[in-house]
Amino acid sequence: MKSDAVKKGPTRCAHRSLFYALGFGPEELEKPLIGICNSFNEVIPGHMHLKEITEAAKLGVAAAGGTPLEFPAIGVCDGIAMGHTGMKFSLASRELIADSIEAVATASGFDGLVLIPNCDKIVPGMLMAAARLNIPSVVVSGGAMLAGRFHGQDVSVSQCFEAAGKFAAGKISADEMAELEAHACPSCGSCAGLFTANTMNSLTEALGMGLPGNGTIPAAYTGARRLLAKRAGAVVMELVRKNICPRDILTREAFENAITTDMGIGGSSNTVLHLTAIAHEAGIEIPAPLFDEISRRTPYITKLSPAGKHHMQDLDEAGGISAVMNELAKKNLLHLDALTVTGKLGDRIKDAKIMRPDVIRSVDDPYRKEGGIAILSGNLCPDYAVVKASAVSEDMLVYEGKAKCYDSETAAIDAIMGGEIHDGDVVVIRYEGPKGGPGMQEMLNPTAAITGAGLKVGLITDGRFSGASQGACIGHISPEAMEGGPIALITDGDVISIDIPNRKLELKISDDELQKRKAAWKKPEPKIKTGYLARYAKLTTSASTGAIVQ
Repeated sequence: MKSDAVKKGPTRCAHRSLFYALGFGPEELEKPLIGICNSFNEVIPGHMHLKEITEAAKLGVAAAGGTPLEFPAIGVCDGIAMGHTGMKFSLASRELIADSIEAVATASGFDGLVLIPNCDKIVPGMLMAAARLNIPSVVVSGGAMLAGRFHGQDVSVSQCFEAAGKFAAGKISADEMAELEAHACPSCGSCAGLFTANTMNSLTEALGMGLPGNGTIPAAYTGARRLLAKRAGAVVMELVRKNICPRDILTREAFENAITTDMGIGGSSNTVLHLTAIAHEAGIEIPAPLFDEISRRTPYITKLSPAGKHHMQDLDEAGGISAVMNELAKKNLLHLDALTVTGKLGDRIKDAKIMRPDVIRSVDDPYRKEGGIAILSGNLCPDYAVVKASAVSEDMLVYEGKAKCYDSETAAIDAIMGGEIHDGDVVVIRYEGPKGGPGMQEMLNPTAAITGAGLKVGLITDGRFSGASQGACIGHISPEAMEGGPIALITDGDVISIDIPNRKLELKISDDELQKRKAAWKKPEPKIKTGYLARYAKLTTSASTGAIVQ
């Protein structure tokens, strides 16, 4: 066993003594040592219940013959971090999570891992660590928040962000906004729609690294979530006995399955960043065009919030991710021989059924014939850009407007709330990429304010968007402004053309004019010059390669 390095032989006398200090006896040191990474904290609603999930996972490990050892991981709540300097740390925290798990697991000599995340960057950070360490691992998440109820309708946190725009436009009162915010987030769990956290928890199933139900069983269904965690503890012991490691599961075929599922459910655009980064840790290259190639052939068969009215609890009732994948398999879109933590994918999903056809449509009657995410190219994004096409209304799929440029998210929000943005504009938010932000902030505040105000505008950025964003919002523009990409060269009044069906994003100026502007451009001073973010800005790569730290 790998853990023999910390417990076997005369030179490990001191090591054993330290384990005894923890309350472990010699008989427990004879068993595999399983690290249980618990990202519980009292800041993230999606994580406030993870102590119970962790205890259940530990029971599962112990019952199956292992010795569980719990250790922590950090987490940032994207909702609370949104719209201020804290959001610069969100994506950057992904690397801290992966690095810290690598450090603890290696230093402790663990034989396997149960990874317990729930929200946004914590899920991909843990999957990156699993791929990097390549010791038997299972991910079991905390589950989705239930939708709230407001005036007879299901709501979630996304309506709260949009309320700011409605309030500024005079569409709701302060009392109505206060009533909404009191009801939108009624339970523990990751925010109720198909936002980044729930997308990544769902794709953990599709990748094969989580058990069925991982992405959709609501957090408030405590019995079901605890049972899932106990089963995950038992499964990791089976993986240890069989020496099945993450890179046996995280193959090219697994990533293609995850991308296909992502397109079918219309997941968050952030998955392009995260799947690329996880694949990198597994030694696999996932080029941006692959996402579009798969999107072109994958029908979009669920329409969850923010694109539609359904939430994760509805998807769970409808049969969950297994039912989605079984439906997509009818078009031969999946690699059914791909290995999962519980065996082959085909065996896992073969009996799954659609229980609510109003939530999961058939592949013969999809919402759209193409998938939820589109990869754009053009003179504004030579290294690609990303849009969540499933959350764009039909009348905005092709759009042309005049640029209004802002060199930070804050400046753009002030302009939107101040009434400077009008129908027909294209809001340009730049110097918010991985290097320029630094940290590639999510732009939910401006997109929600635009939606709430009812404006018909486009928005482009070298930053990124929350999974809760909707509209003609194009992110991940690469190269970013801080690297002198074309987005840095736009001036107010320039015409920008968005053509999502034909995958084009163009700045309507001549090549000569673009080159003149490029020659005159000067790189600005970094926004942050000290601390972790300054180091991150120096080490991170482009969004087009996953914004990984090298």
